[in-house]
Amino acid sequence: MFKTLLTSAIFAGVAVGLIAAVLQLWLVTPSLLEAELYESGSRIHFAVDGSTQSDAGAPSPLDDPARHLMTMAFNIIVFCAFALFIVVGYALTERAGHDVSPRSGLIWGLAGFIAVQLAPAIGMPPELPGTVAAEVELRQLWWISTVIATALGLGLIAFGPWMAGVAGAALIAVPHIVGAPHLDTYFGVAPPELSAHFVTASLGTSAVLWSLLGLFTAIFWTKFKDA
Repeated sequence: MFKTLLTSAIFAGVAVGLIAAVLQLWLVTPSLLEAELYESGSRIHFAVDGSTQSDAGAPSPLDDPARHLMTMAFNIIVFCAFALFIVVGYALTERAGHDVSPRSGLIWGLAGFIAVQLAPAIGMPPELPGTVAAEVELRQLWWISTVIATALGLGLIAFGPWMAGVAGAALIAVPHIVGAPHLDTYFGVAPPELSAHFVTASLGTSAVLWSLLGLFTAIFWTKFKDA
């Protein structure tokens, strides 16, 4: 059983990590590189003769291959870890009498996206370099609490009776009722259009990658389990 869990997670994690490297280099990295120009002061928003315009455009993502190779390695490690959580969930649900298929794997992947990416982004959307925010410790605590509450809530909704589903929905709402930690003022460095593009690209890319992770883990799980 442990061999099946580990093998399924590694195969799926490596595959999705490589895809993540390509998608992020294409869709997300240009926004990060452009924001770093504002973070360093190489480019300044709201400072051209008092107007609100500033130059657009980012350095080529191919200018620093070592950095992006490190990002790819980190992606593979992270997605292998997430894949392991998912296949452990497969094993537990199969013991409870639920079948695992590529279709259910997609649902698991989307649930992972909601718990890890979308729900926390409601209170703390992805931020560009140079963004001033509340204390890191408070934000980390809220993020972790939101991920756990959302994952447990989705589990209650999916596998519990209707009363458990109601409790699960309430549990998902709790972190947002409490509210994420924020400052009382805004300290924007990069243009808001760049921030908006970065948020949508980050969440859209994450949705695709989590869906693929659920699909691949289900495929490898059923393949190696029956081997």
